[in-house]
Amino acid sequence: MDRFARVERLIGRDKARWLRKRSVTIVGIGAVGGYALEGLVRTGVGNIRLVDFDAISVSNINRQLHALESTIGELKVEAAAQRVADINPQCRVETLPLFVDPATVPDILSPAPDLLIDAIDSISSKIELLVTAYRQEIAVVSSMGAALRTNPSLVAVADLFETSKCPLAKRMRNKLRKIGVGPGITCVYSTETIIVPPPDAYNDDDDHDETNPAGRGRSRQMLGSLPTLTGIFGLTVANAAIDILLRQYSLEQEE
Repeated sequence: MDRFARVERLIGRDKARWLRKRSVTIVGIGAVGGYALEGLVRTGVGNIRLVDFDAISVSNINRQLHALESTIGELKVEAAAQRVADINPQCRVETLPLFVDPATVPDILSPAPDLLIDAIDSISSKIELLVTAYRQEIAVVSSMGAALRTNPSLVAVADLFETSKCPLAKRMRNKLRKIGVGPGITCVYSTETIIVPPPDAYNDDDDHDETNPAGRGRSRQMLGSLPTLTGIFGLTVANAAIDILLRQYSLEQEE
């Protein structure tokens, strides 16, 4: 039996074949990004680009799928690519060990994917990535902060400009409006009330600790997080991405 038989049984063979031809770029292969990757690959998405400059550390083990005793020290993109190969050897994977900044975004989004997943939390990097994707009309699912959350029932999906009670989403909206970016960015966030972290808490990738081992950006405090919530965030991101890809299929059929 085909490994995606149950997916085909649910959505139909034509849509399943469509997903196998789609390309998704995931930026940030940490806790949320790793679970998003897992959901997409196990659904049958056939072309993946992984972007993350960081290596796996011991502190990643509590919440990242590809963080194991045996993978400590490996680049996250390489460990994640090996996991993809074990799930579906037919999936084509490209790895880019890059930090997101104005110099690297053109490479990250070229060629343009069918969909972009933003799973980083550095505001400057997120802004750079989302603005470019918005202007290129690339479909996006952007994850807000999963750290500090404990209630899985409050994880939600909405347009970034329609979110509430999420400090990171609010800061993103304010900055994006000033650049001329409006609605159209799908967002996974939580409405759970939390103690608002200091401004420098959101800086590097969500999965770096306060020691800033990669030496990029400023040092920041390490935020507490549960593997359950980061996993739910990541799988919700994957589900939102699949919904968008299947809507693209429907639109193509109508043309």
